[in-house]
Amino acid sequence: MTEDMTGVPHDQGSQWYDGEAGPLVRPYAMTGGRTKPGPTGVRFDLIALVTLDAGALGPGEDSALGPEHRVLIDLCRIETQSVAELGAGADLPVGVVRVLLGDLLELGCVTVSRPVPPAQLPDERILREVIEGLRAL
Repeated sequence: MTEDMTGVPHDQGSQWYDGEAGPLVRPYAMTGGRTKPGPTGVRFDLIALVTLDAGALGPGEDSALGPEHRVLIDLCRIETQSVAELGAGADLPVGVVRVLLGDLLELGCVTVSRPVPPAQLPDERILREVIEGLRAL
C-alpha cells in the first residue's frame, strides 16, 4: 500500500481509485448491471420531463433507494427537469439516469411527460392562420 498526493492509502495496481477523482464506481454498478429501464423497457427521451410525485415519498421512505436514486429525487424536488438536465445535475451518464428513472417510475416516485412526436404537432400554416385571426380581433 502507498499513499497518493492527498495522503490516502491505496494499492499501486488498483483501478478503483484515482488520486484526483477519488474512488471510482463503474456505471453498471449503479444500475445493478442493467442497461434498460424497468421490466417494460420504457425508453426515456433526452427531452422528456421528469416531475417528482410529491405524495409518493414521505420522510424516510426513500431509505430503500440507492444514493443515485436519491440524488435524482433531490434534483426533481427543486423543479421539473429533463432527462438530460438530470444527467448533468447528477453528474451521471444518461444511460444510467434512464435506468434509475425507470426504477423511480415503477415505484411511483416520479411522473414522466414524453415529448409530442413531430408528426402530431400542428402544421405551421395553421398556427400562422390562428395568429393572424387573433390579430384581426
